[in-house]
Amino acid sequence: MANPSPLKILIVDDEPLARSRLRELLADIALQMASEVVAEAANGFQGLEILQQQAVDLVLADIRMPGMDGIELASHLGCLSAPPAIIFTTAYDNYAVQAFDLNAVDYLLKPVRAQRLLAALQKLPLAQPAPGLLAGIGQEVRGGGRTHLSCHERGRLLLVPVNEVLYLKADLKYVTARTVEREYLLDEALTHLETEFAERFVRLHRAVLAAKPALAGFEKAAGDDADAYGWALLRGVPEKLPVSRRQWAPAKALVKNS
Repeated sequence: MANPSPLKILIVDDEPLARSRLRELLADIALQMASEVVAEAANGFQGLEILQQQAVDLVLADIRMPGMDGIELASHLGCLSAPPAIIFTTAYDNYAVQAFDLNAVDYLLKPVRAQRLLAALQKLPLAQPAPGLLAGIGQEVRGGGRTHLSCHERGRLLLVPVNEVLYLKADLKYVTARTVEREYLLDEALTHLETEFAERFVRLHRAVLAAKPALAGFEKAAGDDADAYGWALLRGVPEKLPVSRRQWAPAKALVKNS
C-alpha cells in the first residue's frame, strides 16, 4: 500500500524561534504523521500572499501578530478557492472558545508538545466555514472588526483596507466598496458590514453606508427626485450618495459635529 502524501503545512508566526520549534516538532512526529512545511510567514498578510501561490492542507497560525493577526487571517481563508484547515498555536488561553467557533481544527497552547500536535493533526480533514460566518466571529474575538475586506477578482484574493473605503453600496447580491482609486465587488451582506463596522460607517440609505470621515456635505434633492430626499457629498470622489428622509438629520449632524 502506498504511503499517503505528506501533509503540506504553512507556519504563520511573528517569532522565528516559534516557527523553528514547530518545524522540530513536526520532524519529531514524522513517522506517525508525514508532513512538509512548504513555507513560513511572519503575519497574516504574508500568509495570504503565500496561500495564493501555494496550496497547503493546513495553516499553523499564532493569534497575536503585528499587521494582520491570526484571527483575521482565518476570516479570509474561506475566500480562497481551496481553503486550508487551521490550527491556532498561541501563548494565550483566552481565545480558545472563539477559535473553535471559527471552526479551527484545534487550539494549542505554547509551548506546544509533540504528542499534542500529533493529536491535532490526526483530526484532519475538517470542513471550512463560510467567509461571512468567519467575518462576524472575528469581530467577537478581537472586540472589533477586520482591518481588511476580501475581494475576489480574476482568480485572485484582493485585500481592501477598511480605512480606505469611502462608501459601501448594495447592488443585488454584491456590495460595492469604493476607495479613492477604484471600486471592489464584495460577496458580503450590507447589514453584516454595518454591524461589524458601526464605528466607521453610517447608513445614508437602505442600500448605502458611508464612511463618516468621507462625508463633506449635503444638498437637498430636487422635488421630483424619487431616488433620494437628499444627496451626500464626499471627499476625494465626484459621486453623490442618496440620503433617505429618515437618515437626513442624523447624517447631517455627523458632519456638523466633526
